[in-house]
Amino acid sequence: MSDGINDRQSVHRRRVRQSLIELAGGAIRGAGTPTQIISVVGGDDALSQRHARLVIDLCLRAGESMLATGASASDVVATVLRISDAYGISAMHVDITFTSITVSIHRGMNEDPLSVMRIVRVRTTDYTRLQAVYLLIDEIAGQEEPLDVETARDRLTAILASPHPYRHWVVAAGQAVLASGVVVMFDVSIVLVLATAITAASSHLIVRRLSKWSVPGFFAQMAAAIATTTIAVFIFWLRSVGIDLPGSNSPTVIVIAGIITLLSGVGLTASARDAIDGYYVTATARGMEVLMLTLGLAVGISLVLGFALRIGIPVTIATSLGDRIGLVSGTVGAMLIGVGFALTSYVRLRLVLLMAVAAGGIFAVYSTVLPFATQPGLAPGIAGTVAGVVGYLAYRWVKVPEGAVTMAGIISLIPGLAVYRALYGFMDAEFAAADTLPPVVMALATGIGLAAGTTIGGFGARRLFGFDRQAKLASQRSRAPR
Repeated sequence: MSDGINDRQSVHRRRVRQSLIELAGGAIRGAGTPTQIISVVGGDDALSQRHARLVIDLCLRAGESMLATGASASDVVATVLRISDAYGISAMHVDITFTSITVSIHRGMNEDPLSVMRIVRVRTTDYTRLQAVYLLIDEIAGQEEPLDVETARDRLTAILASPHPYRHWVVAAGQAVLASGVVVMFDVSIVLVLATAITAASSHLIVRRLSKWSVPGFFAQMAAAIATTTIAVFIFWLRSVGIDLPGSNSPTVIVIAGIITLLSGVGLTASARDAIDGYYVTATARGMEVLMLTLGLAVGISLVLGFALRIGIPVTIATSLGDRIGLVSGTVGAMLIGVGFALTSYVRLRLVLLMAVAAGGIFAVYSTVLPFATQPGLAPGIAGTVAGVVGYLAYRWVKVPEGAVTMAGIISLIPGLAVYRALYGFMDAEFAAADTLPPVVMALATGIGLAAGTTIGGFGARRLFGFDRQAKLASQRSRAPR
């Protein structure tokens, strides 16, 4: 009898213990599906092969055109997914590297998958063409019944074959205005402003001509750096023989401003933006491009300075344009930089004023917060956040490419001068690593701050004014699994 009671008590204790274990497990065990699903099986079985091929071709052409004209990797992915969704394809996958775009469709278990890749052979900044592509895509995806695929393809072809809004001499003038804005920020003489403008325009023509001859960018940068530094060395030589041009007391600014316009500070910021968005292959490729172009500048400057010193010309190249940037001169210079950037990026003339106002306003924000945000990259990050919001609002209201206004707003804050200081320290110092580390850290902090600010600003604006499903999918690369 006692053995039966003991057995029942033992069974009861086991049941209680099992219930407690299950209760504890239920408190910590996941109950729903993961926040980020690892794999989703495609559901496009009913699509005809012809329709799928037409949509893939349109998506590839649109994505390639956007990458070639200055759109970020995340924007391209979101746009391609938006097009495919408009044409009834929900299982499209998009992969982007710096030089290629791949689009794939999983058509279920009963149909062969389709995957096509295109190489991006040309890279430029053409916001007029990019704006036209955005308007076409809005027309495709913003209606209940999208355009016929072949009609949309013909419209896209016409956009890509259309001429630029103005001639190349206007672009050269824009490069001159941009370089002038750099030195105006430091309140220098009009003679040096004009000399800087002429130097920048000449450098642009050299790079463009060498690019037409298919000369690699490394050597094109080297040739432009040689031309820019030679002009400054010539002024130093005139001063050494007693000929002092009025207002040319600091030929250094010609070198610095010319080199800043050639430096890939924009590339550094774009690389950081792609890395933040989770497109690490593209970010790495952009970073390597920045490195090679910067090394081309270093070689060109070293050749000219070495030759000048060898023949006895007293050349002294400083690493600063002045002690500080004033609010008024800085804002005026930033507005000029915005105008120059708009012209060199083929922004239509009616939008140039918008770019100038954006650049001046963002610099005013930066100058206001700088005394209170002294940590490296913090003030640029705050200004970049404002630029991201302004860029998205401009896109939403007047259909200007978001990247155009955003980049125009931060172009005056791009870390070109910090990169130049690191470059000069590397050439001038015996122990280059120790001397170049501070400016390198400053350049990286500024570039990352600007990229992070523009990203979070645009993200916040989209959340506030509408964030579509495709943009969410494009931004999920940088999300950690849950």
